[in-house]
Amino acid sequence: MKPLLLLLLPLALGLARPAAAQLPAADTTATVQLYGYVDGYFGLDSPAPTNTRRPGFLYSHNRQNEFTVNQALVGARYDDGRVRGALGLQAGTYPEANYAAEPQVLQHIYEAYAGFRPLRRAWLDVGVFGSHIGYESAISQNNWTLTHSLAAEGSPYYEAGARFTYEASPKWTLTALALNGWQNIRETNRAKALGTQVQWRPSARWLLNSSTFYGNEQPTDSGKLRRYFHDFYLTYTATARLSVLALFDIGTQQARRAGQGHDSWHTGALILRYRLGRQPGSPFTAALRGEYYFAKNGVVVRDAGPEAAEPDFFVRGGSLNFDYAPSRRVLVRLEGKVLNGRNSLYFPAKQSSARTYGNLTGTIALSL
Repeated sequence: MKPLLLLLLPLALGLARPAAAQLPAADTTATVQLYGYVDGYFGLDSPAPTNTRRPGFLYSHNRQNEFTVNQALVGARYDDGRVRGALGLQAGTYPEANYAAEPQVLQHIYEAYAGFRPLRRAWLDVGVFGSHIGYESAISQNNWTLTHSLAAEGSPYYEAGARFTYEASPKWTLTALALNGWQNIRETNRAKALGTQVQWRPSARWLLNSSTFYGNEQPTDSGKLRRYFHDFYLTYTATARLSVLALFDIGTQQARRAGQGHDSWHTGALILRYRLGRQPGSPFTAALRGEYYFAKNGVVVRDAGPEAAEPDFFVRGGSLNFDYAPSRRVLVRLEGKVLNGRNSLYFPAKQSSARTYGNLTGTIALSL
């Protein structure tokens, strides 16, 4: 714990000098806000694999028949209206699986960035921060369902780079990004990736999001394979008890060999969330999800640059989860999920020949 406090101390001492006079005045009452989160879980799969690992395309809550922690997180954030910053450190099975390609010293970084307002309605942040792609956060408690969607598992959870956000109006937010790449802190080549995000809130009931990504995701010693990606989702609060989330992602990448065209992938999801009980403060909620994921030659899912002979990846499925919130800081969740694939859901396939897979997962999450 002592090394962690030493890391957080610089944030507590302040992050920047006063900004130009035309910017908002600093909030003299601003302080560092500490936060914490723990997500403990247990799951059972059918058919049960020979070990405790779930299929390789699942990174969050990816263990079965084992009491363990998906994510344990502690951090601090500072914002005085003109400058801001954050530092969050994490451990658990989620960072163990999802950050496996990063150097060990970087695997425990959840977020680490510093920013300021270059314009009255704009922020410029540099460092490591959450992805601009997708509706789901790495923090499972913030999501509509217990386990993450196939779309979220197949796209970035975090990014490293520079982020410029412009608050055009209360209804429109525009973001432009320059990144090291597709979910990597350590740069893997000399190229930089670009991203955009547009969010529109026409009313309190609606949110529409459009996010893009463009970059070369091959190592320095490999040929360039340009990747193009678009993420779209919307949320709609139909009533005080019913909410709807619809998502569709599509991406394409140059094939490894000239003349083979592009490897493409697309995914969609529909989630209905319903608050149980007629009382406005009812602690019980249910969510029903249907989803699919298709990737030509297994691009992105199995291989960043697959050969033409690789089989296509196609999975579809659904889930149902029940939530109980005994307090605003605790969330108890239980979810059942079934997935069906065109080929074995485990790779390499010799681990299991299962094309249909189900799991039951329960969690207790605490946020501070």
